[in-house]
Amino acid sequence: MKALVAMGLGWVVLAGGFSAVALGRLLSQRRRAPGSTRVPVLLLRPVDAPTERELENLSRPIDYAGPLTHVVLSPQRPRLPEDMLWLRSEPVAPNRKVGHLLYALEKLPRDGRVVLVVDADVAVTGALVEGLAAPVEAGAALSTAVPTPVGERSLADRAVAGLLRRTHHSFRALHVMSAGAKAVCGKALGLGPRAMEELRALEDHIGEDLELSKRLHAKGLEVELCEVPALVPMAPGTWSAALERFTRWMQVLGSHRPGLYPTVPLLFTPTWPLLALGFFTGSMWLSAGVAGLLMVRTLLSWRLTVLSTPLPPGEGRGEGIGSTPPAPVPWDWLLGEALLLAAFMTSLVRPSRVTWRGRTYALHSGGRMSPELSGGRG
Repeated sequence: MKALVAMGLGWVVLAGGFSAVALGRLLSQRRRAPGSTRVPVLLLRPVDAPTERELENLSRPIDYAGPLTHVVLSPQRPRLPEDMLWLRSEPVAPNRKVGHLLYALEKLPRDGRVVLVVDADVAVTGALVEGLAAPVEAGAALSTAVPTPVGERSLADRAVAGLLRRTHHSFRALHVMSAGAKAVCGKALGLGPRAMEELRALEDHIGEDLELSKRLHAKGLEVELCEVPALVPMAPGTWSAALERFTRWMQVLGSHRPGLYPTVPLLFTPTWPLLALGFFTGSMWLSAGVAGLLMVRTLLSWRLTVLSTPLPPGEGRGEGIGSTPPAPVPWDWLLGEALLLAAFMTSLVRPSRVTWRGRTYALHSGGRMSPELSGGRG
């Protein structure tokens, strides 16, 4: 029993120190005004089979003050407004998103325009376009925005929002804690010339955003975090769908960065195991340590909530898109940790393959993938 208590106390110190450092770095940050620009922008939206919510996002007007060319890339024309631009794209690359982008970059004239790539589940605003384009125009190789789920309703929705907005798995926290290559989310990117060059070598990488950041960092190039969040309006979801989504993330992490894979239970999801260990051992010292960890992580959750809350529409030119998120429950971050821990444990027993929108891919070391013909289409 004493060995378990000693192990638990060591784990508490490790996880608590990790959280305290992240909290300190986030407390020193202030929300800066996004960079201002009216540079011409080419906005690319790759998608294969859009959902109803994604169709709404794609059709939404974008109030960007500069010249904007908005192009949807897909095999068949989705249900879009008549004046919306569409480019037929049927990539053969294993990573279809990269295939869509490479085809568009080859076929569409850029004429000095800044290239942005935003997934269909993001509700794009003029502020987001400006926030992504300004760093690239200023010389950054890549800009990225923090995915911010809004409009959560069910318990599963709260777990997803809690994980991505209020835990260490928030890309804002990941960005300040990244040692080396910065954490990048591919949902909303601004691509500089060097980033577009590197894309050509990523057709067979499943984590193209992770690999792109790694390659740019190796060349001493900058990745800038956009101050405007990438708002993702949530459709009502289920726990099983959320678990499947983040299990896939864990599998990609294990394939792409195996050295970081064990840090998920050690640093990102320790609270539930430590609560159970404290209850099992009955140690007052361990219980006190876990209480301290809960306090630090609750403060971290509060700070991340402050930094990720969209500005009112009048201040952010449309940042309040979608349902206004409800006031955060103080313990939503615990739901997020439970979801990520369950996904990690599920990934341990999964074979080295993932299925995404009906296509199945085998995972290989270094984040590479190859399609499995038996996967078919869903």
